Amino acid sequence: MPDIYVVTGAGPVGWTVAEQLADRGRQVRILTRSGSGPDHPLIERISGDAKDPAVLRTALAGAKAVFHCIHGSAYTAAAWRAELPAAEQAVLSAAQEVGAVVVFPESLYSYSEPDRVITEAGPRRATGGKRGVRTDLLQAREASATPTVSVVAGDFFGPRVRMAHAGERMLAPVLAGKNVSVMGSARQPHSFTYVPDLAGAMIAAADQPSAWNAVWHAPTGPARTQKELAAAFAAAAGRPTPKVRVLPGWTIRTAALVSAGARELAEMLYQFERPFVMDSAASEAALGVSHTPLETAAAVTVEWWRQQR
Repeated sequence: MPDIYVVTGAGPVGWTVAEQLADRGRQVRILTRSGSGPDHPLIERISGDAKDPAVLRTALAGAKAVFHCIHGSAYTAAAWRAELPAAEQAVLSAAQEVGAVVVFPESLYSYSEPDRVITEAGPRRATGGKRGVRTDLLQAREASATPTVSVVAGDFFGPRVRMAHAGERMLAPVLAGKNVSVMGSARQPHSFTYVPDLAGAMIAAADQPSAWNAVWHAPTGPARTQKELAAAFAAAAGRPTPKVRVLPGWTIRTAALVSAGARELAEMLYQFERPFVMDSAASEAALGVSHTPLETAAAVTVEWWRQQR
């Protein structure tokens, strides 16, 4: 029997991981509530709840690696705390039964000293809100008897990335030749990770037992300002460089007094009002991966958006 690689979730990360695995000739099962996922002869799509032990037992039968890529139902600390720990524990338990490693995409939220360049050796002790949830998840993975790998990425961009700072909010106006609005600052350096690079690093980490039980950084190019990233998308699209308008942090903090959604955004303003830079050199060397040049990544991203339109 061939090795089975299981992916939970078909968002931008899960979908891309499944595609890359299948393109490498590997047998993939992708588990989602709706049964969605890439259409590929090597991909079996299964519908079910990734927190249900019976569903997981079936989906993970014969699995060599599990890529756990589900996310919360809402971008709130309350939703994350209510949903994510239980889902991860269910997957870890099911993976332990079959002897599979579990690979997680991870954010930079748990890093507790974000004002310096963020490396894998940096402390991950952030508390409160969404940041604290991510810290707790990482600690639970470390304590698990199941082998795990967490691959950290900056803010996403790339095909299928819609709800993100470098997703629909930026690509749609760029392609329409309109101004772009960003929050915090348009001139502070910020690390953005191309989703196919994250997926490739997750697969590379799963393939190397020496890389297990650790936190790695996805290959991520030099930090760019939001203005520079918008200009790169415009250049790839053959559109004029857009004017970039800034929604200052004080307006979001004021709105947070009455809006729950604004409060969730205000919590993360520190990432956009000051330099927010990650370094992936150590991980790239250890995993044998590298980041895609921005010009190439922007061109692929723009082409995907044009196909959707």
